[in-house]
Amino acid sequence: MKVYSRPLLTHTPWIKKPVNSGIYRHWLIDDGSLTKRLQSVSTEFAVKPSRHQYAKAQVDESLLLGIPRRQNTLLREVHLYCNNVPVVFAHSVLPRRSLRGEWLALGHLGNKPLGAALFMNPRVTRTPLEFKKLSKQHALYRRAVRHLAARPQALWARRSIFRLNRCAIMVTEVFLPQVLEL
Repeated sequence: MKVYSRPLLTHTPWIKKPVNSGIYRHWLIDDGSLTKRLQSVSTEFAVKPSRHQYAKAQVDESLLLGIPRRQNTLLREVHLYCNNVPVVFAHSVLPRRSLRGEWLALGHLGNKPLGAALFMNPRVTRTPLEFKKLSKQHALYRRAVRHLAARPQALWARRSIFRLNRCAIMVTEVFLPQVLEL
């Protein structure tokens, strides 16, 4: 007889409030369009894709999206630049079943912001934000700082799920230290 056990949690869970987030707090708790906010505080805004491939989502992402762990999803990662400086790293999980109908074009955004497409449709709903302080060991931390000269001890991130009808997309935004200079 096989005995199955649950895997040990090796990472801290996401939290409902960004406790001890300090000067990042106002960026973290704003539940409006981050794209629109960044565009409003910079003279030049750009989206630079770094990953666009079908792969398995992380276990917690699969659970929250209600998809099988073995199912490939479209993983899209971009850096958001303000005035030629990277200020946010965005990681999006787009299940195949969500890339149809009104969201069909989301699989082909290239250097266009995902947030603009999501916030443009008033029928899109968003779950409450969750927060996490990412350590240097976290995979998202490592991908977020890949192009930074100086690497901070930790980075603050937030995530939520956007829904339209039966479709769902998870968006995680990791705030780089340069966002504080805007």
